[in-house]
Amino acid sequence: MSSSKQTHSSREPVAEQEQKKVALSYLHEAWAEARLDGVDDDCMAQACLFAAFAELVSTYGENAAAAYAEKLASRINNGEFTIDLSRQ
Repeated sequence: MSSSKQTHSSREPVAEQEQKKVALSYLHEAWAEARLDGVDDDCMAQACLFAAFAELVSTYGENAAAAYAEKLASRINNGEFTIDLSRQ
């Protein structure tokens, strides 16, 4: 176990929003490494979606994961996942 994980386990639980930021940071790092290894962005996106939905199904069950997925279209259309590239 890395020292950063040990440090976090001895502290108070990290707020959910902060955990999401940390998780996203890990995903960005993995994505960048995969890109350096020649993995296509579309392949990474599909693999990430598969892994995410497999985890949701494993944790919450198929019905709950399907209900979550049904809401994604409206969230996408509402711009929730749109990144303003001019700010990066």
